[in-house]
Amino acid sequence: MKPSEVAELLNEPACSHNKKSKSGCARPTPGASAGGCAFDGAQIAMLPIADVAHVVHGPIACAGSSWDNRGTRSTGPTLYKIGMTTDLTEQDVVMGRSEKRLFHAIGQAMTSRQPPAVFVYNTCVPALIGDDLEAVCKAAGEHFGVPVVPIDCAGFYGTKNLGNRIGADAMVRHVVGGREPEPLPDAVVADYAARGIKIHNVNLVGEYNIAGEFWHVAPIFDELGLRILCTLSGDSRYHEVQTMHRAEVNMMVCSKAMLNVARKLEDTYGTPWFEGSFYGISDMSHALREFARLIGDPSLTERTEALIAREEARIAEQLAPWRERLAGKRVLLNTGGVKSWSVVSALQDLGMNVVATATKKSTEEDKARIRELMGPEAKMITDGSARALLNLMDELQADIMIAGGRNLYTALKARLPFLDINQEREFGYAGYQGMVELTRQLALTIESPVWSQVRAPAPWATAQVARHRPEVLDEDDLILPLDDEAAPDFAVEVA
Repeated sequence: MKPSEVAELLNEPACSHNKKSKSGCARPTPGASAGGCAFDGAQIAMLPIADVAHVVHGPIACAGSSWDNRGTRSTGPTLYKIGMTTDLTEQDVVMGRSEKRLFHAIGQAMTSRQPPAVFVYNTCVPALIGDDLEAVCKAAGEHFGVPVVPIDCAGFYGTKNLGNRIGADAMVRHVVGGREPEPLPDAVVADYAARGIKIHNVNLVGEYNIAGEFWHVAPIFDELGLRILCTLSGDSRYHEVQTMHRAEVNMMVCSKAMLNVARKLEDTYGTPWFEGSFYGISDMSHALREFARLIGDPSLTERTEALIAREEARIAEQLAPWRERLAGKRVLLNTGGVKSWSVVSALQDLGMNVVATATKKSTEEDKARIRELMGPEAKMITDGSARALLNLMDELQADIMIAGGRNLYTALKARLPFLDINQEREFGYAGYQGMVELTRQLALTIESPVWSQVRAPAPWATAQVARHRPEVLDEDDLILPLDDEAAPDFAVEVA
């Protein structure tokens, strides 16, 4: 990828934060890719396209260390679960045969899996030695008769966020507009017509279907007559990405990373877009209203309001007993990007108090929304180290830490309740029904009897102290001195 192309992706015109700066997003600095490089970001963004063969062009570690690290799910094909790589070695580099190796790897993917397309991800090694990725992909596509999409996302180009944009840009340049949407079955069209519902086409950009959570939301779109042409990229198919240009409205699902897709579709095809979230009752209702507003169908608006009233009443009834148990609980939220504010809104819907939220990976717009939700004195976390988080938990008297998997053992070692909110989670929290699941998991986590057990003194500690200090009655004072006299006697006499 040319430096000018990287600069163009960094300077996204649709991002209001970029408008405040002459140079757009901050350029990568040494070490800035720690925690996710451009390759990782591009792969995360595109891997959920389930029927495509995803080939990583580089050493085995690039694929092996990052494959399927996101809990996205599919209703059909599982080809995206199969890791494919050219497995470059030192000999391939020295002998100049990495391009030939890529060509044959594409051919093997074609013949063994018969995918509708192959995506090739460039990594640092082939980018440094000057492999012509686009030329090889073009030649392979012509030879095998299947589209081969080059995604030039070498890790040293920058951060994970930049990689998201690189992957999304490849879709707009090489895939979108490649075909027209399939006509709906006559029975489906007749059913909607009988109910007086006009079908409208929409896209969701930045929805990854983590833990299958979008399946909570999809039935609502079906009920309203909103046909989702493509979710870029959760549980999507190659032919769906090709039809994105025919949508009437695009929704950015809590993700600034793919903003270039929404902006380019608007510039090229005139498709309006908005940013929204499916986390929390109020944000879910707001997203549905935005679709109705931008489409401009009075019938859709009326049906949307009726559905929102029905769902909010139903969910309020289900949440009532849980709200009583969670109201006033204090939460420390340590997650990245848009979840730093979208999850805050969901927690506040439950009457919980978010005492601090992380902003290390958040944009200025994300921070502005945090201040809007939490007030001008909102506590924003910039130091995500284990010691800093534990000090904050103690200082702010938080009842639970909601974070990603990398903070799991930090919380458990400190015997603190922890809920995973990032891509490795097992439960989906989007939509009205997802809110019920989120509430249930929060209550089960905070109220688990394990916390009182792991915080209590061990039985042998109680026995030893009672033997040596019988005057101690308060469990809080049950602290064993570190000497031989207080230690349990495990000696065994040998006859």
